[in-house]
Amino acid sequence: MTITAAVITISDRCSTGERTDISGPTAVQRLTEAGIEVRQTMIVHDDVRAIAEAVQTVALDTVDFVLTTGGTGITPQDYTARAMDPLLRFDIPGIAEAIRMYGMNKGVPGALLSRGRAGVMVLGPRRILVVNAPGSVGGVSDTLDVLLPILEHTIDQVRGGDH
Repeated sequence: MTITAAVITISDRCSTGERTDISGPTAVQRLTEAGIEVRQTMIVHDDVRAIAEAVQTVALDTVDFVLTTGGTGITPQDYTARAMDPLLRFDIPGIAEAIRMYGMNKGVPGALLSRGRAGVMVLGPRRILVVNAPGSVGGVSDTLDVLLPILEHTIDQVRGGDH
């Protein structure tokens, strides 16, 4: 099964060039090594409208999966979770919970502060998996450690496959 993806980095400092994006390229490398075709990458500032528009834009590229990195925390400028409200038809809470618990079990108590979500976005007849990872390299790695073993089955289910 071919799986296509897009990766969006959400960071005020990376979007202005103040900081180099490391988490997005980490995600791209891990996904590519897993045999997933990454069709598009993007960096946007942490703003509800910018995030929502970026997710919709990359989803139009007929990808199966959108991974965002960043903006999942609890600071006043973390808007990723809120930007998902109008986009996700339904959440898949088990994925987000597993990602947080994976971090906790590795000894990162701050993983519980992530408001990252996972769910399905619907664009006409197409359904797209959207997963929000924390902005750190460790958070991206934890997200993909949890997600990659179930990604093929998840995408098959999102596409309407049988159980």
